[in-house]
Amino acid sequence: MWTGQQVEESTSPLNPTHTVVPRPGRHRRPMTAPKTQKEKASKRKKVLLTVLAVVVLLGILVTAVYFIKQLIDSKYFFCTRSFKFIPLDKACDGTDHCAGGEDEKTCLSSFKVNTTFPVRLMTRQSVLQVYNPSSGWRSVCSEGWTQRHTQTACTQLGYTDDPRSTKIQVNTLLANLRSGPFAALRSAVAASTPVDRATVDRRVCTSGAVVSLSCSDCGQVGQNRIVGGTDANIEDWPWQVSLQQGGQHTCGGSLVSPRWVVTAAHCFAGGKKELSRWKVLSGRTYMGTLGGSSVDRIILNGDYNPARNDYDIALMRLTSPIKVGVSQKPVCIPPKAFGLTASAPLVVTGWGYLEENGNISPSLQKANIPLIERAKCSSPAVYGSSITDRMICAGFLEGKVDACQGDSGGPLVYFTSSSWYLVGVVSWGVGCARERRPGVYCNMEEMLNWIHTVIEKNP
Repeated sequence: MWTGQQVEESTSPLNPTHTVVPRPGRHRRPMTAPKTQKEKASKRKKVLLTVLAVVVLLGILVTAVYFIKQLIDSKYFFCTRSFKFIPLDKACDGTDHCAGGEDEKTCLSSFKVNTTFPVRLMTRQSVLQVYNPSSGWRSVCSEGWTQRHTQTACTQLGYTDDPRSTKIQVNTLLANLRSGPFAALRSAVAASTPVDRATVDRRVCTSGAVVSLSCSDCGQVGQNRIVGGTDANIEDWPWQVSLQQGGQHTCGGSLVSPRWVVTAAHCFAGGKKELSRWKVLSGRTYMGTLGGSSVDRIILNGDYNPARNDYDIALMRLTSPIKVGVSQKPVCIPPKAFGLTASAPLVVTGWGYLEENGNISPSLQKANIPLIERAKCSSPAVYGSSITDRMICAGFLEGKVDACQGDSGGPLVYFTSSSWYLVGVVSWGVGCARERRPGVYCNMEEMLNWIHTVIEKNP
């Protein structure tokens, strides 16, 4: 007989599933469609536009800050020690308005020369002469002269760049120089001794020759709008500079060494006496306002007479020398007795008005004008007694070509041999290019003693 056993009931599923234990760090990637090229380009474009917007915004802010600073600087002087602003016309007025007199320390000055600078060059032959109070001017004989003496003499004259000397036979000198007086080097004197103190009087030169100096490569250019003028390139007139106050062109000027600029004293009339307001822009054909050289000296001729425009000359010293190159190069200072004759061809350059009461020219202009003889310019029909020995006239009595407002302080130059010489500084005139009212210029030949003395006293 078959008998069965009782089976216990099970709660386990017949087909159990495996329990998945989650593991940290392992996630399933969502299944999304890859980005299209169009979407990627759109994203790049958004990033680029954002960057561009930021750059433009920063540019606007920088420009706004610059012009705000220019506006403030044109009206106020900032006292750094006392941290306050004072009106610009109170700076350099002779009264201390800032702590420690800060507003009176960086101002233009004037200098009146009452001595004779003891070294000079004479005539177009550039004959070296020295001065002795008892015997006057004497041409220096060539005996014993060396390159070291050349260096010393050129250093005294203020600008030394590749200095050279040559011998000129006495019998080829101008008639008034052939018979002396002369001076010769003393024996056993150091070559570094100033030339005027290293010489003694001589009746004749035993060598039969005198010293001629060339102290630099000034006035040399690679090649050769003023009212009635034409466009010019700065490379042809590399000594021309723009004097700017508060970012605005005020006057012209001329480099006479890598650190010194000759200009007109009247450019600093009124509230233009604080040095930090001035910049000198060089090497530019087209007028600009950015950059430029700072100034640490402005020295007016102490005899300057604003009522008569007499002794209308000033010197500016740059804080650091310019780098001489094709577009920045000094013009030559003429020797004494340079010998310009009536109708000598001259050139005036600048960014001044293209017509009377007009506008500043954006590009450098030049004009060819002749020298007008003194008797004609000082006649009653022209300027009469207003013309002094410190002035020369140039232009056309019938008008048509002339310097104008904005050209003041700029160069009037003359070419001889291989160099350009600064013979005049734009000073004054009645109107621009008017009939019988030519341009009047400060006569550089009469200012040589003052220029050399100022440069020597402010090395």
